[in-house]
Amino acid sequence: MTQEKKLNIGLIGCGFMGRTHSNGYQRIRNFFPELQYKPVLHTVCARNGEKAKAFAEQWGYANYVTDWKKIIEDDNIDAVDICTPNDSHAEIAIAAAAKGKMVLCEKPLARTLEESYKMVEAVEKAGVANTVWYNYRRLPAVTLAKQIIDSGKLGHIFHFRANFLQDWTINAQLPQGGAGLWRMDAAVAGSGVTGDLLSHCIDTAIWLNGSINNVTAMTETFVKERMHQLTGKVEEVKIDDACAFLCRFANGSLGLFESTRYARGHKALYTFEINGENASIRWDLHDLNRLEYFDNRDESNLRGWRSIHVTDGEQPYMDKWWVPGLGIGYEHSFVHQVADFLRSLETGGPCSPTFREAYETQAVCEAVLDSAATGAWKDVPKA
Repeated sequence: MTQEKKLNIGLIGCGFMGRTHSNGYQRIRNFFPELQYKPVLHTVCARNGEKAKAFAEQWGYANYVTDWKKIIEDDNIDAVDICTPNDSHAEIAIAAAAKGKMVLCEKPLARTLEESYKMVEAVEKAGVANTVWYNYRRLPAVTLAKQIIDSGKLGHIFHFRANFLQDWTINAQLPQGGAGLWRMDAAVAGSGVTGDLLSHCIDTAIWLNGSINNVTAMTETFVKERMHQLTGKVEEVKIDDACAFLCRFANGSLGLFESTRYARGHKALYTFEINGENASIRWDLHDLNRLEYFDNRDESNLRGWRSIHVTDGEQPYMDKWWVPGLGIGYEHSFVHQVADFLRSLETGGPCSPTFREAYETQAVCEAVLDSAATGAWKDVPKA
């Protein structure tokens, strides 16, 4: 019997993502018992002591602190999980890598390409395991899409299109910055929907369809000024409320991407569709256990879109859960990423997306914002 190895986790940030990651760590023993490494919820950090204490008690962390540097300095902690706003990702990741700790970082990797590259350099110089939480890859239907594409069933790919629509900022009185609204502040977030939502679409697209060569984009900020929660002053809004861009992939296919927080009636509509020479696939987060598939090689009298219910044990990850016909949810994607990370420690291989792979997504985001600002086609920067 393989001896169990404990992996002490230090979680920095206990907001929404802190909850999803903690749930992921907790479910491993129940559903992936064969894994050699077992995550231990060692310490959680939040700036507010009462919040950190309550989070530790709710989720089962043995300790809590209010200074993230204490997690970095604690020799008992093996892996640092960064769930903070984007402006602190680089500082924390670089410090953790310098101490020889594994680093798991929420997306996007950082605010800028420059920050991202420093993070890549830090983890690669230190030789520490690293990954970025682009969790939608780990939903079984999306992973099945990857398997279908890699099998060649689609043939030569012509088109990739994706959108991610929300409506939560349609309110001119909504302030920017501070707790809960840091995504509205460019100094903290780096960008608006491009880094927050489109980065998910871009990561998935690169994973499924390969590298993006160049882009042409437009963005819009619909409310130009908002009160800042921290200063109390009305300040210019510098994040993008909406973004749409066209692109060319390295394989010759064309891409069309759209994201906005101004699509009334949509809370989290994320879809993608891929059209190939022989077949097409499409997926919708609102029906995340289904993958739609069209194959032009079917008999003409039976040809049409088929809906694949991705709950069978032969489909990705599903042998770990229930019986065929019973679906899983959003939270399971994080469980799967934890499992894949732990398995990578056993094999010595990378857990994709690594910091270097997430750097490529950041490069596309940077090119998109540059194109929108200049009104010109832009090549995607290479590392």
